[in-house]
Amino acid sequence: MARTASLSGFPELLPDERLVELHVLDTLRRVFELHGFSSIETRAVETVGQLLRKGEIDKEVYGVSRLQEEDGTDGESDGGRPAGASGRPDDDQLALHFDLTVPFARYVVENAGHLVFPFRRYQIQKVWRGERPQEGRAREFTQADIDVVGQSQLPFRYDVELALVIVDALGSLPIPDFQLRINNRKLAEGFYRGIGLEDTAGVLRSIDKLDKIGPEKVAGLLQSELGATGDQAEAALKLASIRAEDTSFVEQVRALGVTNELLDEGLAELEQVISEATKRAPGRVLADLSIARGLDYYTGTVYETVLLGHESLGSICSGGRYDSLATKGNTTFPGVGLSIGVTRMVQRILNQELATASRPVPTAVLVSLNNDESWSSAQDVADALRTRGIAVEVAATAAKFGKQIKYADRRGIPFVWFTNDDGTHEVKDIRSGDQTTADPYVWSPPAEDLAPSVIPGG
Repeated sequence: MARTASLSGFPELLPDERLVELHVLDTLRRVFELHGFSSIETRAVETVGQLLRKGEIDKEVYGVSRLQEEDGTDGESDGGRPAGASGRPDDDQLALHFDLTVPFARYVVENAGHLVFPFRRYQIQKVWRGERPQEGRAREFTQADIDVVGQSQLPFRYDVELALVIVDALGSLPIPDFQLRINNRKLAEGFYRGIGLEDTAGVLRSIDKLDKIGPEKVAGLLQSELGATGDQAEAALKLASIRAEDTSFVEQVRALGVTNELLDEGLAELEQVISEATKRAPGRVLADLSIARGLDYYTGTVYETVLLGHESLGSICSGGRYDSLATKGNTTFPGVGLSIGVTRMVQRILNQELATASRPVPTAVLVSLNNDESWSSAQDVADALRTRGIAVEVAATAAKFGKQIKYADRRGIPFVWFTNDDGTHEVKDIRSGDQTTADPYVWSPPAEDLAPSVIPGG
């Protein structure tokens, strides 16, 4: 089980827990690269103006003061507190990035001359956010993003492809079954305009709270804050209630009797995504017209992913289409991407014992010492094993063999190596007690013991 960190919101992992996280990260890298995505890394610090230019979420941003002083920029420092704690900071102030999408947009603009479009990128990095710490929400956490970005235009087919990549990636992890829920912002915004609600961004923000506060309170927000009538609020909630595992949602939307060109465009786009995705990933994709995504920069397809049976955790993977997040002069760089909350997912895996590491250390063999003078020859054995990819430790002292074996057992090392006085060698599987002769230039452990593995749990 993942431990509670001594500094709230900044999780730390024991070695066996870290092995589970590394398995998740390695699996994601492998799947992303199989689909042709290149890895990049962006800096951890951006200006506040850059971070907040597509949405007012300043309470989530951590400002940094020392870098501010060394950089010589003007903005007043808030000493590293969440920027919103003392009001919105100056745009020139430096802050830690709270996601990877907004920094990626800057990266694309600044490096456009060096990139080949459509540019396929994946990025796995730490991010920082002024959250109230709880399971699934940390202040420092790891995200794994994939995006495809075009220059001036990006074919809609990538909206479908990204959904399929994520299904492939998540399906390769030791997690419960999941469901990728998809909507389209054009569909929602066109519908709201069709019923007379012009503040579509405000309606989307209210609908985005459905899971947290329920339909009655959302209806109250629509009426009290956005001036919606009772009928308009009811229509907006009817749209949000539509869910389908196939394209039957189209008829359900049409049955509500609302007409609007943007609605038609969004409906056609969502139909394409659901039609293709359900054909290739049956049972794992759902058209869910309550999905809104609170960030303002999404312009079309939006995605959220939940673990079935663990819906209280919230979305473990979300994203969408953004057409104007990155611009340079008259050129836009439209993109579509998804972000996996690696830390959120790993914490649930550990807390629910959904998967465990087969052993807590990478070491497969402990080379024992007969006496202190045998340390050098023990290193020769270790070198011979390591050249063939076997992880090895050499015992620190020439304690009694029983103590050396006990140390290996506590560490989770499955094999102990002995060198006899006549120069022959033996290796002992301390789990079974079997001991056999061995040659350090030939012997290898069974494939399943060569490295730690992650074992699915309940």
